[in-house]
Amino acid sequence: MFKVHFMKKFSSFFFVLILFSACSVSGTKFLSTEKYATSRDEGHEGNSKILKGIINRKLLENDTAFKWLADNYKYANPDAKAIEAFKNKKDKFSIIVFGGTWCHDTQNLLPMFYKLVDKSGFDASKVFLIGVNRAKTTIKKLEVKYAIKNVPTFIVIDKLGIEIGRIVEYGKTGYIDKELGEIVSKIPQ
Repeated sequence: MFKVHFMKKFSSFFFVLILFSACSVSGTKFLSTEKYATSRDEGHEGNSKILKGIINRKLLENDTAFKWLADNYKYANPDAKAIEAFKNKKDKFSIIVFGGTWCHDTQNLLPMFYKLVDKSGFDASKVFLIGVNRAKTTIKKLEVKYAIKNVPTFIVIDKLGIEIGRIVEYGKTGYIDKELGEIVSKIPQ
């Protein structure tokens, strides 16, 4: 029994090690370096600006093409239990977010996510934002490595880079803040 349990744990760890070694030696280090391409979606939704690759919040905040971030942030009101969970476990996890700057779901949900991050005091350097194009592809085939089908996708990972849980688009309930809080609250102390 012990041998089977050990082998399951070891094979999970080995899989994650391979997955993250494709990104960098230290796992998410590769994700913390801004590297993206910009394109325009000619003739679609007012010529949307698309960022594909590793981006960050400041990049979005400082570009007038992404006014939706500030506009929707004003109205976001994250769940108190989710805020508390993020505060209590802030040293136990990081979050990888795949989103499309062209995507209405991302435009609605990313501001709520950032309001949750801000209200909880969660370290912004532990949020890794990856932009995808309309085909939902990005650099280094990260969409394949993380099995991204729809955006936004919020992936909670532990200190070893192992996925703890994820929320895709509006999740099961439509309240991504509550669902993220539930995932984070289950992380062991």
